[in-house]
Amino acid sequence: MSDRMRITGMSSGLDTESIVQQLVAAKQIKVDNLKNDQKKLEWKQTAWQDLNSKIYNLYSGTLSKLRLSGAFNKQKTTVSDSTKATVTASGAPNGSQTLKIKQTAKTGYLTGTKLDEDAVYKSSNDIAGISENLTGQKIKVTATQTLAKGDKYKLDEDGNVVKATIDDIWDERDGKIKLKEAQGGEAVRVSTEITFDKDMKISDFVAKLREAGVNASFDEENQRFFISSKKAGEDHDFTIENLSGGNALELLGLDETKGASRINGENAKIELNGSEFTSTSNTFNINGLTINALAKTADGEEILINTSADVNAVYDTIKDFLTEYNDLINEMDKLYNADSARKYTMLSSDEKEAMSDEEVEKWEDTIKGSLLRKDTQLGSVMNTMTQAMLKTFEINGKTVGLSTFGIKTLGYFNAKDNERHAYHIDGDEDDENTRDTEDKLMKALTEDPEGTIEFFSSLCKNLYGELDKTMSQSTEYSSIYKVYNDKQLQKDYDNYTKKIKEAEDKLSAYEDKWYDKFSKMETALSKLQSNQSIVSSMLGSN
Repeated sequence: MSDRMRITGMSSGLDTESIVQQLVAAKQIKVDNLKNDQKKLEWKQTAWQDLNSKIYNLYSGTLSKLRLSGAFNKQKTTVSDSTKATVTASGAPNGSQTLKIKQTAKTGYLTGTKLDEDAVYKSSNDIAGISENLTGQKIKVTATQTLAKGDKYKLDEDGNVVKATIDDIWDERDGKIKLKEAQGGEAVRVSTEITFDKDMKISDFVAKLREAGVNASFDEENQRFFISSKKAGEDHDFTIENLSGGNALELLGLDETKGASRINGENAKIELNGSEFTSTSNTFNINGLTINALAKTADGEEILINTSADVNAVYDTIKDFLTEYNDLINEMDKLYNADSARKYTMLSSDEKEAMSDEEVEKWEDTIKGSLLRKDTQLGSVMNTMTQAMLKTFEINGKTVGLSTFGIKTLGYFNAKDNERHAYHIDGDEDDENTRDTEDKLMKALTEDPEGTIEFFSSLCKNLYGELDKTMSQSTEYSSIYKVYNDKQLQKDYDNYTKKIKEAEDKLSAYEDKWYDKFSKMETALSKLQSNQSIVSSMLGSN
């Protein structure tokens, strides 16, 4: 519609604005109808997007995991002394095993002696600049570090990694030093040289120690350095040594021969069923068991580990799957069987103004809830899912289905509306419909856990495969991982945008045409009135 300012009806006295709006009303209705149709299509897109997201979550999350039998292998363990070890199991053989904790992992520590401030330091904040013996000396710190991708390094005479300096890189251009480039993630022994100069402070020295790959701090009250490796175990221990025959470590209180206290890093050692295992940490992953060593066992002492199937955990896994399935299929039933909303037309601006916000929301929600009513694509997905849940499998020579385990729907006449495809577990204490019946699922899990798990794994694998036929393909109408024609809906939406633009242009042109006609009429009337005034004036003068 044109936004030009118009001044009309001055000569004729007609309400031109009102007349024109009545003349173009039919075309305005067409524009409004197109916009309403596009809005309904937008709501339909949103409805499908929300539903598709839930279907995809079941497909890519729960079903993708449960199609593998290992997802149902829930186990529980008990240990005879939980103060010395904790154990969890996943895929470990059921039964009893014996454990001895021979040694827990230790972190390397070096605790310095108290510094002699009068002999070495002018203040607690300075290292170099106050002792000619320390200034200019060097020490070498070797610790395990993780190199970043692209780090340049070389090897020293002991085979330890030394990070390259600017000078090293420059020398490489002359072919004097061959540097290596890290791929990233390598845990290697890195040697770092620290040179003491006259401007170095304690905080600077501590920072350089940390850069070298160790934890370091200085206790001002006790005037001691504390240094430790960043991780436990022999491989992560560190060394500090003087270079060029200096005595910097002695001056710093870090010389072990002069009283500095040293604890070496050690690996953890355990004995499981008579076989010895070592680890740089106190955690061991052995044949499905995760063992956390907490304390050393006494000589001759054994910890008893008992592993068994966790029937309750498997039961809950199956129940959670059925709950997710039921919530989804019930929502799909509700959308497919929604009441018709033919009587609910899209509201105009005037109609909305005459209603409360709550009334408008209720009206529009009724329309939104009916948009997938009897939708053929929705019906197809529902049929795929419900048929897959009826599948039976041959387990240990027997044909087995959900009903074998007391899992079934309530039937057409007993189930609530839009819940006729939902499954209920007999004996489920949380289900008021079946809590008083025999719990066949728990009985099956107790008596035949392997066969029961095989069935539910097969069921989930089959349902996953049926949904995969739809969700893993892309066509000219739908994208991958979509169960509806999202591409076609978007194309239709874009076509509405084009049609609305064309209809608005026609409306504006039609409106302008009528305003031009009335404008010409007003001009003609104005001239006529002017001529009449001249004639009347002339006659009056005679």
